[in-house]
Amino acid sequence: MYVKVENTRLDFRKNQHTIRADLYQGILDTISCGENCAANVGRKVILPPTFIGGPQDLKKRYLNAMSLVQRFGKPDLFITMTYNANWPEIKQELDVGEKAQDRPDIVARIFRAKVLALKHLIIKKNVFREVAAMIYVIEFQKRGLPHAHFLVILKQDYKIKCPSDFDKFVCAEIPYVANSYLRKVILKHMMHCPCGHLDPDCPCMKHKESRGRCKYGYPKQLCDEIRNSRDGYPMYRRKDTRETVTVQKIVMDNKWVIPYNPYLSSHFDCHLNVEVCSTIEVVKYFYNYVYKGHDIISFNVVQFKDVVPAQDEIEQYQSGRWVSPCEAAWRLFGFDMYEMLPPVLPLPVNLPNSQIIQLRPHEQLTLVISDDKRSRTCLTEFFRMNAKLPSGTGLLYNEFSEHYHWDASDKYWYKRQNKKIVIGRLEFVGPSEGERYFLRLLLHNVKSPKSFEDLRTVNGHVFYTFHQAALKLKLLEEDDSVDLCLKEGCDVQMPLAVRKLFATVLIFCQPSDPVSHWMKYYTFLSGDFKHKYPSNPQKFRHLIVKSVEWFLESMGSSLAKYGLDHLVEPNDDEIRITKDIDDALNAPIPEQCLECKNQLNQALREAFDVIMDHVTRQVPGAFFINGPGGTSKTFLYNALYAEIRLMNSSI
Repeated sequence: MYVKVENTRLDFRKNQHTIRADLYQGILDTISCGENCAANVGRKVILPPTFIGGPQDLKKRYLNAMSLVQRFGKPDLFITMTYNANWPEIKQELDVGEKAQDRPDIVARIFRAKVLALKHLIIKKNVFREVAAMIYVIEFQKRGLPHAHFLVILKQDYKIKCPSDFDKFVCAEIPYVANSYLRKVILKHMMHCPCGHLDPDCPCMKHKESRGRCKYGYPKQLCDEIRNSRDGYPMYRRKDTRETVTVQKIVMDNKWVIPYNPYLSSHFDCHLNVEVCSTIEVVKYFYNYVYKGHDIISFNVVQFKDVVPAQDEIEQYQSGRWVSPCEAAWRLFGFDMYEMLPPVLPLPVNLPNSQIIQLRPHEQLTLVISDDKRSRTCLTEFFRMNAKLPSGTGLLYNEFSEHYHWDASDKYWYKRQNKKIVIGRLEFVGPSEGERYFLRLLLHNVKSPKSFEDLRTVNGHVFYTFHQAALKLKLLEEDDSVDLCLKEGCDVQMPLAVRKLFATVLIFCQPSDPVSHWMKYYTFLSGDFKHKYPSNPQKFRHLIVKSVEWFLESMGSSLAKYGLDHLVEPNDDEIRITKDIDDALNAPIPEQCLECKNQLNQALREAFDVIMDHVTRQVPGAFFINGPGGTSKTFLYNALYAEIRLMNSSI
């Protein structure tokens, strides 16, 4: 049943013939060329609009969660809860001879109930005082054991600010004998498995970076009072009481206790680890840990007692992933479905007329353009709302969603009537995207812009690009640092290294005028080729361009992205060839391939001659070599490869 449900979610492709998408500017250009049929423009939307658990889904949810840190501060507590196969709620539902792992449906239902109970205690009962925001995910191990990870952000007045506050929520000592029930729970669930010299084969010792030590740092140091350590993780109080207990036939003390909250451990009778996020240094690690893989299937953002997540648009799905029976049951039951008003609203960042427009094949493009609603986005309507007021709204783009509600159907911002806070998160844009990156930078720093042109206006002067406006506002450094970097590299007088440095600077430093830098440092970029071909400046110029383009290609870029495409001559086949192909053509021909031609049998020789006849006469052709495994098809391919390479052909 799970596979059926999953397959149905992926069957959106059946509707692909009814949907197309294109940039708004692309539609305008198409109309100017005389085309008015939507069926002849745009690209098909091939992938599903939503798919929970895909890599892009996890990435977007991670960015959404990190935006909570910008708004409410770092997480204060990190909680991990693992299900207990001996919970009475599970055992009473099992038939004779059954084990918990035999009934993933029961495990999924009971664990969900426990997670909801834990969430209720944290948010409504204020076990850790008042909560500002919280995220949690449900994860399944490959053997099927579900566990939940919680990140809790407390309100500003209730944050855990000093080690003296840690003891109020976290304990790392064996309970006293007087508290027999809690002591039993802790000894059963919260003692770290013996490792180190006690058990060198323990899983925590097999981590690639453990170097013969427990990757969790057990056994811990004994200390009389809690304090912060150098790595950002707190050292909880573990007094040297001389008391020992026997767990798994091993004598242990407070050094082996996993941090816990006494109230929650007594309440849930399971492994329930509670850690304090003591410094900002551990924030990124915790959030990456929460969203570490595709086996995480459930996500909720809880903010001011509201469970309000949203299904983001998913661009790709990691197929072929292994799904445990318990995960299948969890998803089949539809647990933790998402509401439509998320506390984190992704805000698009689009250049003028570069928003995506969805089309139907039967539509006329002129009618699409005439409909003002089709071209609206959160950003364009943000400009329009600011233009309505003489002094604007006084808000940044990412602050706007806290005061206004975006209606996706009307494509309009409405004044928010309730006190609910929705955090705005601008789409991530890398520096390599040029003007769109600088547009995002301006939106993060300029309040109440009324238009794209208004964003480019500084002190009454309208700049031609967003980059120039950002420089004028001192949101970016001038190119002096780029000049100093390149000049220092040129002093070494190693042209190959300078060309690689130049490509790196283009990608990561985004200089405002790459052409002027090319002209200024051309002599240093061409030193070796100029010495090798002193009488042929055109040739060494081509080789310089080719070398820089190779370095850019290896980093996923090209000269065209930086306005240097004019350096590549359109008739120069050598420059247009890619680095991979050129490397393959320059590689030595293996000796075994050279010997294949003379060892072909009659059938292979006939195929070889027919194919080579087309090659030598430069006649197009397509050939299908049919034969079962072991009939020397690869042997024939090697012979053809060697023969064509010997002809110095680039086919």
